[in-house]
This record gives sequence, C-alpha cells and structure tokens, in this order.
Amino acid sequence: MNPTTYPADIVGEFGPYPGNAQVNGVTYDGDVVWWASDKRLNAMDPASGEIVRFLEVPAHAGTAYDGKHLYQVSEGHIHKINPETGDILSTIPAPSADDNSGLAWAEGSLWIGQYEGRKIHQLDPQTGAILRTIASNRMVTGVTWADGDLWHGTWDDDSELRRIDPHSGEVLETLTLPPDIGVSGLESDGQDRFFCGGGGSGKVRVVRRPNKKK
Repeated sequence: MNPTTYPADIVGEFGPYPGNAQVNGVTYDGDVVWWASDKRLNAMDPASGEIVRFLEVPAHAGTAYDGKHLYQVSEGHIHKINPETGDILSTIPAPSADDNSGLAWAEGSLWIGQYEGRKIHQLDPQTGAILRTIASNRMVTGVTWADGDLWHGTWDDDSELRRIDPHSGEVLETLTLPPDIGVSGLESDGQDRFFCGGGGSGKVRVVRRPNKKK
C-alpha cells in the first residue's frame, strides 16, 4: 500500500541563534522546547522562540523527556538529566558509538533512531538493553510518538516526516519537506504540532501535524 503523502506545512521557524550553530535533538516538556546544540541543552519558549535558559551538558544527538527527567544522547551514551539543575543522574549505553540519532520516550521505554543503520530501537531505560527493533528503508533522524502513532524523520538526499506502523515498519503517511530543509530532531507537542530540529541551519521549525485518521 502506498503511503499518503502531503507537503509539510511549516507554520513557524525560529533561529539561528548566536553561539548555537547546530540543532540536534528536540523534545517538549509541556512548557518549553528543549533542543540540543553539542555542548548544551537550550530551553525555548515555543511561542516566541526565545531561549529562556540552558543547561551545560554534552548534547550531540537525540533528546527526550519522560515527564520528570530529560534524556540526552552524547556519543555512545544516554544521560538522564535533572532539568532543574542540569545534574547527570545516571548513564546507560546507547546502541552504537556513533550512529545514534533521535530519541523519544513512550510506554515506559526509550526509543532511539540509528541513522545509517536505518532502524529504531526500543530500549530499557534502566539498562539500555534493546527490547525490540523496527527497520526503516531510509536513514532515521528524529523519533517521536503522537497519539499512539510512531513518527520519524529522514534526512539524506531529501527530508520527510513519516508515520510508520510500530510493528512492521510499514510507511503509512509522509510529510515532505522543501528541498533545502532537513530534519535532525523531531518531537510532537501532543496536539497538532511537530517541533523539528534543522541541523546545521541552526533553526527550529514547527510543522503542523495532520489530523489523525479515524
């Protein structure tokens, strides 16, 4: 079955920000959008785009929020972080040393993308053990869950957001980005928006999420 395909509806764009040339992972805690820029996590007001505070932690790839703590991929590790203090509370191994991409929290698990590996792993958040794996036919960047649907970003020759079957990996729906725009990180706000990291553009973009099919 061919997936339903639409052009991505970009409804907001913030940045670039001085001193932050790169946007890696993105997550949302219900108040601010956290995005990773190599050496720190930035808390951004989703309405104005203003950075309201930041945490100095290594932040090289995906970012997630479990309702209380932040999780941040840094090279071959995933750090659990106190969002108030920036303290690293614990660390688990990531599936690979240098291929980890997006990170999400759902169903009591971490979900991590593998860029060149073209996979999404469900991880035990206590140990980092791989619980199951979903294959993709494109390079995987950001990962997020929205209303029980699994979405991930892709970015190689072009970029798109894809809703996939969380069991088979079948692509069900795609939102295509303009040719000069890529997606590094991805997060749903739980409503009708995706927050998308723009990689080396230094930008965070907001894409409207299509209404869920009944």
